[in-house]
Amino acid sequence: MHDERRRIEERVERILEQRIRPAVHADAVPFAIEAWEAPGEPVPFEEAAAQAYEPFVTGTPWGPPWGTTWFRVRGEVPARWAGRRVESVFDLGFVGDWPGNQAEALVHTVDGTPLKAVNPQNQYVPVAHPAAGGERVDYLIEAASNPDILANDFRGPTPLGDPATAGCAPLYTFARADLAVLDENVWHLSLDLQVLRELMLELGDHEPRRHEIMHALDRALDALDLDDIPGSAADVRELLRPVLARPAHASAHTMSAVGHAHIDSAWLWPIRETKRKASRTFSNVTALAEEYEEFVFACSQAQQYAWVRENYPRVWERIKKAVADGQWAPVGGMWVESDGNLPGGEAIARQLVHGKRFFMEHFGIETKGVWLPDSFGYNAAYPQLAKLAGNEWFLTQKLSWNQTNKLPHHTFWWEGIDGSRIFTHFPPVDTYNAEFSGKEVAHAVRNYQDKGGGTRSLAPFGHGDGGGGPTREMMERARRLADLEGSAKVRVEHPDAFFEAARAEYPDAPVWSGELYLELHRATYTSQARTKQGNRRSEHRLREAELWATAAALRVPGYDYPYEWLDRLWKTVLLHQFHDILPGSSIAWVHREAEAEYARVAGELEALTSQALAALGEGAPQVFNTSPLDRAEVVRTPDGGLTYTEVPGSGSAALGTGTAPRPVTTTDRVLDNGLVRVEFADDGTLASVRDLVAGREVLAGPGNLLRLHSDLPNYWDAWDIDKHYRNRFTDLLDAESVTVVESGPLLGAVRIERAFGKGSRITQTVTVRAGSRRIDVETDIDWHEAEKILKAAFPVDVRADRSTAEIQFGHVHRPTHTNTSWEAARFEVYGHRWVHVAEPGYGVAVINDSTYGHDVSRTTREDGGTTTTVRLSLVRAPRVPDPEADQGRHRFTYALLPGATVQDAIAEGYALNLPLRVAEAGPVAPLVTSDNPAVTVEAVKLADDRSGDVVVRLYESLGGRAQATLRPGFALAGAQVNDLLERPLADEAVSCDRDTVTLTLRPFQILTLRLARA
Repeated sequence: MHDERRRIEERVERILEQRIRPAVHADAVPFAIEAWEAPGEPVPFEEAAAQAYEPFVTGTPWGPPWGTTWFRVRGEVPARWAGRRVESVFDLGFVGDWPGNQAEALVHTVDGTPLKAVNPQNQYVPVAHPAAGGERVDYLIEAASNPDILANDFRGPTPLGDPATAGCAPLYTFARADLAVLDENVWHLSLDLQVLRELMLELGDHEPRRHEIMHALDRALDALDLDDIPGSAADVRELLRPVLARPAHASAHTMSAVGHAHIDSAWLWPIRETKRKASRTFSNVTALAEEYEEFVFACSQAQQYAWVRENYPRVWERIKKAVADGQWAPVGGMWVESDGNLPGGEAIARQLVHGKRFFMEHFGIETKGVWLPDSFGYNAAYPQLAKLAGNEWFLTQKLSWNQTNKLPHHTFWWEGIDGSRIFTHFPPVDTYNAEFSGKEVAHAVRNYQDKGGGTRSLAPFGHGDGGGGPTREMMERARRLADLEGSAKVRVEHPDAFFEAARAEYPDAPVWSGELYLELHRATYTSQARTKQGNRRSEHRLREAELWATAAALRVPGYDYPYEWLDRLWKTVLLHQFHDILPGSSIAWVHREAEAEYARVAGELEALTSQALAALGEGAPQVFNTSPLDRAEVVRTPDGGLTYTEVPGSGSAALGTGTAPRPVTTTDRVLDNGLVRVEFADDGTLASVRDLVAGREVLAGPGNLLRLHSDLPNYWDAWDIDKHYRNRFTDLLDAESVTVVESGPLLGAVRIERAFGKGSRITQTVTVRAGSRRIDVETDIDWHEAEKILKAAFPVDVRADRSTAEIQFGHVHRPTHTNTSWEAARFEVYGHRWVHVAEPGYGVAVINDSTYGHDVSRTTREDGGTTTTVRLSLVRAPRVPDPEADQGRHRFTYALLPGATVQDAIAEGYALNLPLRVAEAGPVAPLVTSDNPAVTVEAVKLADDRSGDVVVRLYESLGGRAQATLRPGFALAGAQVNDLLERPLADEAVSCDRDTVTLTLRPFQILTLRLARA
């Protein structure tokens, strides 16, 4: 029986390939073609239309890498085609079948109206249905010759990711430009055969339905005239009709299908190309909506809508109509589908705010769910943030990529660190680019983990990553699979409808608590270090600019709060948090532009902050503290000197205010400030760190040990770090010099210089300051390695059964043991500003100002003691997709903090990332203070509605319940709890008087307060 099934399978496939598909558009006449190649970057339609075009013929090479060629095609529908369905068919010389990583084109009428895009899976443009005969067809086609970055399957570097190295030889050969008749009987027959053949292959030998389909297919092909496919197609379809009409079983799984086109906002193409991809995909989708009334398309990323609105207003109008007709579903409510781990908490809040507001403003729709199918893991603050933005559900797909452990549920309640829960689905079809193949549908049914509790799953369908979206073939498959025996029932519907039905039938779904860790792509915590540093710096500079602009607005009559300026800069930073930019997994062009954008953002925010401080008036130099916590630190004065200053949180103090602490003593190999004593080995590592307050040695081995590992993952270079990287390494113990470079009473510093590898150099300055236990390691690397990762290790004499790492609005604990495969899989993890390890009564923190990746391990020493080692991942050297990733100069700081509690780690994390600022300006009393250090102020700004109210976002940071009195630096008329979009929350209230607000927070609770001024 197996041989019989295989015979029929192969028979169907050969006839489809060699007879039926070629007959779908068999009757065709060629267009007349002309071409014009745009020099440099793409040009608007109006400029292209005004050019002189040269004759062009099919079979001609065209398109240098990243180029744009405009084709003008003209033709006339033959009179003999009257009454037929006529289309234009284009083949630009497509390579392979993935739409998003090669040639693509947008077809316009001669008046500039975008009609539809063409790509390898979608080569037609409708002309007439039915045709009258004699219609004139005249198009201008904007064709992008984007290179195939995947040509070597990610197995080696390519020069194509940067125009500077991509060359200029044509990439494609124009293959076809025809007017053609779509033979609908032949086309539908091809789909009937495909659906039945694929269903047959998924059914077991023991199932009668399989044999019924086998015999039906065999009989149908016997009836097909291979010499006259069009003439016999209708009769063959009639033979297949009964087997396609058998209804699905009542208990069949239901797949709620929604059209989808994942468009990476940058990846193997630059942002400028994504703007065109969005227009091409959205043109296709709106055209498909006109053809299939049941079609529903889910689309996220407000940024992409904004690009289309700005650059393609006619496509934008079609989108608005599709939304109004219920065929287009804005989803996700985020500015972009950002990375799920690395953006700061306030940044994720702004992603949700800007995204949801865009859809509310332009469509009158408030999205109900977070749509993040492709991000590389999801932080444990997401449930609370999602709910505070008014969301009811969460969707992801990426966890199906786990290397080791399979997530035990597909439909579940996801619980965050504060206890918030959100209804979550993880589609068992295991793709967000479904096509409704028999294999996909059967896999979804077999794979679904929640049988007996739920009966339905979601299936996003359409070509994606580089866009393309759903096709009419997919819609036809969905129609055939709507109620077909042997298959799941496919129902095209809005994702909100799916989530409402899924929650109704499965309200007691299981609970998953904590982060959704992706057991893959762990190197995205480290790759492209300058991009990550640009994001970290931008987030903190935005906080600083908003705080001091608010202070100026409250205290300086006539100062205009820079709403538009801040809005634009926030959106730039949010865009670059997209899940292939911030993680470091894009081509060279993307990261080069990101670095330039971050530099521009830094310059503008510096200007904005300086203007706000200048508006506060003139005066003696003041030290401004953007951190929410009081600080006492050594400050470098404008003339290069040093002074010790105590500064309140969110306020300022005169330079030099405070009592000078015990001075630092410095010798050739020792830094001592009375709190910590640091001794250096001759090789530049830390031989000893003595906590003089606790009276104990901190280290259990060489501290700040730099270890260079070989780092060649099995597949995805920029994305992955595989466990075997640990097995081959070189410790950097050869120091060219170990030199005291500062030895004053307020600061002592030792500089270590090393050369290593293939011309790389690293200079590290280890600094101890008066009055501080923090030991800073300022690092300057000139990096020229390939396929390596550099780690900095701190083995500490602490028996920690878990590590604690800062995440958005809180922290998470991760075991340091590997008892189960779940713990073993977390051999590389992420954290934000700090990592903390502790045993009862004593802890140590490692602080950083720009790195995220790290690992924590525990070993037993020969003396019976336990060593817990924290290692920061400093820089990598992947070669794909950017062959020059991370090459060149890097400057950053990390620090060791002995004797630290989690509260200390939080304070020093803010301090390292928000340096004190010295400016000649008027003094500023603290803008907002909390009397409980566990209640941490994360953002202070003016309300977006321009009411003049002050919005304060704060959270409980220690993981316990907290009561606090919040004291604003202005008279209060009232206080109100808001959601992230600054709307009142009816079930939340606070008490206040003219001077204070009284708060009670649960562990890790985020609270957004709107404070009205008296």
